[in-house]
Amino acid sequence: MKNAVVWGSSGAIGQAMINQLNAEGWTTVGLTRERSKSSQVAKFEFEINFEDAQNLEETIYLISQEVNEINFWCYAGGDIKYEKVADMAPENWQRIVSANLNNVFSAVHYSLPLLAESAHIFILGAVSERLRLPGLAAYAASKAGLEAFAETLGKEERKKPVTLVRPGAVATPFWDKVPLNMPKEAASAEKVAAKIYEAFLSGHKGTLDLV
Repeated sequence: MKNAVVWGSSGAIGQAMINQLNAEGWTTVGLTRERSKSSQVAKFEFEINFEDAQNLEETIYLISQEVNEINFWCYAGGDIKYEKVADMAPENWQRIVSANLNNVFSAVHYSLPLLAESAHIFILGAVSERLRLPGLAAYAASKAGLEAFAETLGKEERKKPVTLVRPGAVATPFWDKVPLNMPKEAASAEKVAAKIYEAFLSGHKGTLDLV
């Protein structure tokens, strides 16, 4: 049986990823901060609280009662805020860094005991060097840190392929949070999910640029 977990299942890319996996015959597990915002396309869905370690441990245990191991693991969550350093409250900085970096560590840390020996780990990053723009310091810094995290994780978990996905512009609600125009060539969430699945089939490791 093929089992997959997608963190951030209520987001556009997360939902597209679950739909892709469902179509390929996988048993899917979706994790989200707010189940009310999820389309509930995964076979099993759980609400998570990254600030509560006990909740994370309990959720992983509940998942283990439904599937014996995970073969495909994807973190597709994250957040963005447009605000200059001089104006950004420390709690807002921490929220963005947590959503894009700290929470990835927590998700990986608590998931590892449930992952199959050769489970493929996918982490949704960004082309961070293109995002070093006024107002995006927190987002760009957290995504740059995520690249270092993913590279190091790949060296620690050598039997598990680790892929950091760097999509270009993607047509998601993220664009509603920044005073920037979404490029006409922005890829659909479905296209990104399809590319990720292709990378799984090919056993890709390292950085996956989708620009």
